[in-house]
Amino acid sequence: MNNLTLITTSTSLEGYKVTEQLGLVRGITVRSRSILGNMAGGFMTIFGGKSSIYTELCEKAREEAYQLMVAHAKTMGANAIINMRYDANEVMSGLTEVLAYGTAVVVEKIN
Repeated sequence: MNNLTLITTSTSLEGYKVTEQLGLVRGITVRSRSILGNMAGGFMTIFGGKSSIYTELCEKAREEAYQLMVAHAKTMGANAIINMRYDANEVMSGLTEVLAYGTAVVVEKIN
C-alpha cells in the first residue's frame, strides 16, 4: 500500500490506525521573482491591495515544496503524512525558502 493520499495537519487520522512511524519527511524549494516581476509587484504595492504576482509566486512555491514532501514520503514507503506543516524564510532579499514537512506513517483503515 504505497499510494500516498492521506495528508493531515492533525497528529492522527480519524478512522485509521498508525501501524508504523517512518520519520520526518520534507520538501524544500527556494524561489525568487524575476526583475520584471519584482518591478510589477513593487508598482502594485504603491496602490495597495492584493498582490496577485506575489500570491502566485507563493502558491507555486508551496505547491512545489508539498509535492517534494509527498515524493519523499513515497520513497520511504509511507501511505500517509501526519502533522504536516509549512515554513518559509527569507534566505536573502528577494529569495525565499519554502519548506513543507511532516511525519511519514503507514496507516490501516479501522473496521
